[in-house]
Amino acid sequence: MASTTSARSAPPAIAAPTGPAGAGRLLARARAARPAPEPRPAHARPVLLAILVVAAVLFAWDIQHSAFHAFYSETARSMSESWWGFLFGSFDPGNSITIDKLPGFLWPQALSVRIFGFHPWALTLPQVIEGVLSVAILHRAVRRWAGENAALLAAGAFALTPAVAGLFRTEVEDPAFTLCVLLAAEAALRAAREARLRPLLAAGAWVGLGFQAKMLEAWAVLLALGLLYLLSAPATLRRRLAHLSAAGALCLAASASWVLLVTFTPAQDRPFVDGTTNNSAVSQVVGYNFVNRFSNLHVNAADTGSVAVSTMAGTAPAPPTGHTRPTAAQWVKMFAPSIVSQIGWLYPTAALATVCGLVWRRGRPRTDPLRAGFVLWGVWLVTYFLVFSAGAIGGHTYYLGVLAVPLAALFGAGTVQFWRGWLRGGRSRAWALPTAVVGTVAWSAAIAELFPDFLPWLAPAAVALAVAALALLARGRSAARSRVAVDGGPAAGSGATAGSGAAVDAGPVARTGGRTARRRTALVGLGAGLVAMLLPSAAWASSVLDPAYGHSGMGSTGPVVNRHRAVAHHPKPSGKSGHKGHQAADRAYDGTALSPAQRRLLDYARAHRDGAAFLFATTSWRTASPYILHAGAPVLPMGGFTGTAPTPTAAGFRHLVATGQLRYVVLGGPATDPGRAIGPWVRGHCTPVPEQAYRLYRCTPASAGAGPGARG
Repeated sequence: MASTTSARSAPPAIAAPTGPAGAGRLLARARAARPAPEPRPAHARPVLLAILVVAAVLFAWDIQHSAFHAFYSETARSMSESWWGFLFGSFDPGNSITIDKLPGFLWPQALSVRIFGFHPWALTLPQVIEGVLSVAILHRAVRRWAGENAALLAAGAFALTPAVAGLFRTEVEDPAFTLCVLLAAEAALRAAREARLRPLLAAGAWVGLGFQAKMLEAWAVLLALGLLYLLSAPATLRRRLAHLSAAGALCLAASASWVLLVTFTPAQDRPFVDGTTNNSAVSQVVGYNFVNRFSNLHVNAADTGSVAVSTMAGTAPAPPTGHTRPTAAQWVKMFAPSIVSQIGWLYPTAALATVCGLVWRRGRPRTDPLRAGFVLWGVWLVTYFLVFSAGAIGGHTYYLGVLAVPLAALFGAGTVQFWRGWLRGGRSRAWALPTAVVGTVAWSAAIAELFPDFLPWLAPAAVALAVAALALLARGRSAARSRVAVDGGPAAGSGATAGSGAAVDAGPVARTGGRTARRRTALVGLGAGLVAMLLPSAAWASSVLDPAYGHSGMGSTGPVVNRHRAVAHHPKPSGKSGHKGHQAADRAYDGTALSPAQRRLLDYARAHRDGAAFLFATTSWRTASPYILHAGAPVLPMGGFTGTAPTPTAAGFRHLVATGQLRYVVLGGPATDPGRAIGPWVRGHCTPVPEQAYRLYRCTPASAGAGPGARG
């Protein structure tokens, strides 16, 4: 393993020259010292191909039975039916209101639906592709940084992370976001090696595209990318800062592109921006999708133009943001069973790799690329770990995919460094490999024991493999020591005879054979250790192949899936998860065809539409959802996702009726603010339609101008 990575991982030291021409000389020396590209080892491509195949199977297994994702699936269908709706991310085909997030993550899904038709697998397919690409890009990034074997280990660990296996089979924001930040990291690593501006600009652009999928969360990666370039690029400080400024400007421009488009499009010519009270994309990004996530900021989202509640329409509102204090439990949530079982199996190895990578490389030149990579992934890991600890996650384990990236990269590179330390035989570093094996397996066994009824053999199997690995590693090391003593005896003797001379002549052969045997024994031990460390994570990830665990809608795997489903079927009356009432019931559900009563209502509205822009209005998106999802019907929802967005206003609603754009209204369903405001007017001015299972009212243009109590 060491032979394939040493040249790429540890290039010759480059002293940092000073003076006016320092930057040019530093860059020239960096290029001259960079080793020629080594031929890839014979095992590299087959192993990578196998990893990509495994990833594709995990991500794509049974996607034809994927569950529709409430709110997102309807939006993807609506976006696929008009380019205007596609551009703005309209929730409904009538383009009355947007989704409550930036729509970038849904653009691939809407295009897939436009090409293949509206099917569950068509909505999931883009995430599968994004997942396979993410594995490949992570491999490429780590190979450039730490060598082929580190890259293969990182790609394998990433694909076998439970949260990743669940993420890339779920139609949510994070697959596209994870791919974008991975592309940014790969570009930043290329830029930092030779102080190149073009790939650094590409990194900024990729973060900006990630912003379109996940908004301000994408900017959290900028600290890691910026430090990588600032600390290691072979250029003067002034030039490094100039490059970073240019890349930051491009990142800002790419990030703000959709927000600016909405801001400068007249409000009457576009959908209302959901999650806001002032119809502002800035409020949606900053207030609704940032402040609402961090109650410890002590800022009320309403002050930013955002809606002040945090729950789905029809559920009890969560406490207003800005009025809760962070608790100790909040800061240890990343170790909670439902989260650590999805992402935390490799915590010990990643932490040890970061510390050793930085300590063992101390004293190296500033431009040392291996140390710079440990800075990149270590800062990335710590940043998102703290972000998720401070913010609200609830049952949304698909958020954790971005954490799997540095965990896998550090596992791959760290294992290679530990292996080298073991082979060299010095006490100062040989301890790291067995420590990583013992710590990770013990930690994994503890996690597995949190779910004793799920794969009860898992912890004992991992422990047994770890014991075997340690025994093999120890045997290889002790055999090496004994060979040193035997081989050194005759050579050190002063009175060697002819017979002893023959023994001396055979020494090099014996030593070569001994080294080979030692290496083989140690390699078997290393292999057993790797299997022991990855087995629990892989077992949980492979649970997506079981129909009982295959489609959680929340990116979860293993028994956590059933826990989320239980919450979904029996939601608690209060939404205390901290954002959007994040009981697992809020977004994922099994979509079925319209009921006979819903079909009769839809057919009646279509037959009596009379040229109206909307078939009918509902007082909640949840009531409108099945008609949009299964029929692509232009139904007008009120109140947005939370039910508190002021759209349509009472005056706006009456204008729609007066101009003939709306003729029918369905009352009932989850209570919303617009519904409470408009419902009494509808009952007093519109005519009930008989023989309908739902409370359907017919409104005419005349009724919009009639006095109280009049009916059309």
